[in-house]
Amino acid sequence: MQRPIPFIAPEVFDSADAALKRVQAIYEQSLSHLRDAMRRYVAGEPMIDKVRACYPFVRLQTTTGWTPPKSLETEWLSYGFVATAGRYETTLTRPDLFAVYLRQQFALLLANHDVALEVGTSLLPIPVHFSFAENDHIEGVMSTERRAQMREVFDLPDLTAMDDGIANGTYEPAPGQPAPLSLFTAPRIDYSLHRLRHYCGTNPVHFQNFVLFTNYQFYIDEFIALGRAEMAKADSPYVAFVEPGNVVTRRVGLSAQPEDALGTAPPRLPQMPGYHLVREDHSGITMVNIGVGPANAKTITDHIAVLRPHTWLMLGHCAGLRTTQQLGDYVLAHAYVREDHVLDEELPLWVPIPALAEIQVALERAVSEVTGCHGADLKRLMRTGTVASTDNRNWELLPDNTPQRRFSQSRAVALDMESATIAANGFRFRVPYGTLLCVSDKPLHGEIKLPGMANHFYRERVNQHLQIGIRALELLRAAGPAQLHSRKLRSFAEVAFQ
Repeated sequence: MQRPIPFIAPEVFDSADAALKRVQAIYEQSLSHLRDAMRRYVAGEPMIDKVRACYPFVRLQTTTGWTPPKSLETEWLSYGFVATAGRYETTLTRPDLFAVYLRQQFALLLANHDVALEVGTSLLPIPVHFSFAENDHIEGVMSTERRAQMREVFDLPDLTAMDDGIANGTYEPAPGQPAPLSLFTAPRIDYSLHRLRHYCGTNPVHFQNFVLFTNYQFYIDEFIALGRAEMAKADSPYVAFVEPGNVVTRRVGLSAQPEDALGTAPPRLPQMPGYHLVREDHSGITMVNIGVGPANAKTITDHIAVLRPHTWLMLGHCAGLRTTQQLGDYVLAHAYVREDHVLDEELPLWVPIPALAEIQVALERAVSEVTGCHGADLKRLMRTGTVASTDNRNWELLPDNTPQRRFSQSRAVALDMESATIAANGFRFRVPYGTLLCVSDKPLHGEIKLPGMANHFYRERVNQHLQIGIRALELLRAAGPAQLHSRKLRSFAEVAFQ
């Protein structure tokens, strides 16, 4: 016999905590309904009626827009409000994972608009795949026939509910429909959370708000050594280090948690392994080896964006394009030539990708502090300029030197395959971004990486480069999210959620 579809009627709340508690209650009731039905289905129980449960929603209805305070002494955020009167709504998922984030967004809306929030059960079904518990794989014991029949009983992921039209600025609500409150719908977030487990090999709960990307395993090796060293320090600000397979090392003196026992090192690394230096407030550092190429860079940033990090930075190797550069020099990107092509449909090439002052200042200061170079010495070591990113790893072999001509015309000083993608997706998803590269070869000038030279370069520079990236994130963490999520990344009619 089928249980009735769970439903909690909409109710208004003037407290962020109360609104969040209702969201959590609706979500947990929906998940319990789906999980119970799935267990019975796997056990072979006949099911004729459709099994369905829906996401919670939050709605804001206001008769007035919001304008910034006139006082220059009043600091105001670039998010947390809607610009015009109307009805705004979004579906929500994983209120356990996003509890702090959602509480903040709710509190800002209540404070800025002085109207209650409405919370209830939406009409958007939760796909059964997104209801499974973290370590629950009961569907794997089903027969092929039983698995094929799932679509007749449960709601499966619907890609039409997951597109990025809101983030891309192309979404237009149908007449009578509410405007969006968030960049992402609940199914889109759930989809990315599942992809992160697959690509990075760790539970999304471990991801931190400050993210480093690299295109070389050497950097990861150094990050692992640093993470384990931090765990041996009783006074470290980090409380845990997490590796693929959800293998958790707690800081010395801290007790293991029950979920730690579930972690197991995988037999082989995932495609883009993720490592996490965890702080209790999620303000630690996540590092991901994205490998080579713009497709990987787009894929991982598409998914990490739903976690709403405060910053992501690219640390990697590049080709130096100027005769004055030396192997081991740094390049701080202040502009990008986008020849990666993976975002051409979502973010047209005519959209500029600006350098963000807060990120640039932090990176330059970090280079100076870590290397001890200042003034003219710093300028000799680190060049600020345009970075070109290409999707053709063998661009040097193209006839007639056409890429070289374009790079020269753009005033590019360095070339790689990922930086422009990471910056462009940061701009697209309103995630503050930056790039600091290290020159590892100079193909235009006959200086290619030879084994001995490359090994020496890696020993000399990788650790220093990583230390610079970590120091930059520490400076940005100290500045606070309000300084990072600036108006530069917000569009005309922006969603209220950060």
